[in-house]
Amino acid sequence: MFKKNRQQTYEQPGDKGRQLASKAGKSAVLVIIVMIAVYLLMGSIYSLKENEYAVITTFGVPGVVEEPGIHFKVPYMQQLSKVPKTINGFPIGYDSVTGETKASESFMITRDYNFVNVDFYVEYKVTDPTKYLYASEDPVGILKNLTQSYIRDTIGLYDVDSVITTGKSEIQASIKDKIVDRLEEEDIGIQLVRITIQDAEPPTAEVIDAFKNVENAKQGKETSINKANQKRNEDIPAARAQADETIKTAEAMAQERVNEAKGQTARLNEIYAEYQKYPLITKQRMFYETMEEIIPDMKVIIERSDGTTQTMLPLESFADFGTDKSDNIEPETTGGLE
Repeated sequence: MFKKNRQQTYEQPGDKGRQLASKAGKSAVLVIIVMIAVYLLMGSIYSLKENEYAVITTFGVPGVVEEPGIHFKVPYMQQLSKVPKTINGFPIGYDSVTGETKASESFMITRDYNFVNVDFYVEYKVTDPTKYLYASEDPVGILKNLTQSYIRDTIGLYDVDSVITTGKSEIQASIKDKIVDRLEEEDIGIQLVRITIQDAEPPTAEVIDAFKNVENAKQGKETSINKANQKRNEDIPAARAQADETIKTAEAMAQERVNEAKGQTARLNEIYAEYQKYPLITKQRMFYETMEEIIPDMKVIIERSDGTTQTMLPLESFADFGTDKSDNIEPETTGGLE
């Protein structure tokens, strides 16, 4: 009896150990299964932003997802690649972080055999994410190489003065047209948005100062031309207004002269009509009026028909006499005056 109980007490710890080991194994397997499930679940869920494309490749066949939000894919069977929709860019001729010049990219020669340092900034965007990922190994690198090639080719067609001062817009447009046409031929899913000359200057300080002086002189020329045009625009209307005023004044004076001449003509016609009625009396009146204007202090001596004389002073009274009482003057008297 004692041996049997003793044997049972020895067997109990072994059974518990096996049970614990069995439970631990099951728990470990369950944990592994859960971890695998979580891993697979995490690998099948992805989020997409508004400024991103998602290219899902299933057994080598790509498909594009553009709608933002949470999406699912099959782990291992489907591969995910994200491509930005936004406009990106890169510099040519300088380091965008440090700002240091890269002479190998910026140093160029112009048509007139001068040297110049030109910095550019290139902006691009992805138009076809599938071709962007699989049509070429490095589409951005291809774009950069094409840009550098066309930049040097175009800069070589212009003189240094145009590159540094007046020809920048034309140079940028020419380079952009060449790159756009070439990218259409390459068809790598990328498009040039804009290329801009950031800076253009000669490689030495002395030449830089000389070109700055030239640029200042050109700006001064433009300023002088603008001021002259402004002065012209102000003076021409003023001169035209003054000319119009002078013409109107002259026309008014001419009309006044015409009216005055017409008045004098009418007055002379009236005098002539009276003269035709009474020629001698009118002649006497005109004579007295003329004498009054020429010699206002003249003494008039009139010889009467009986041989006596009469002195009249001043002349106005005689003129009044000759005018007001002309109807009572005898023919002999008028004849004596004539």
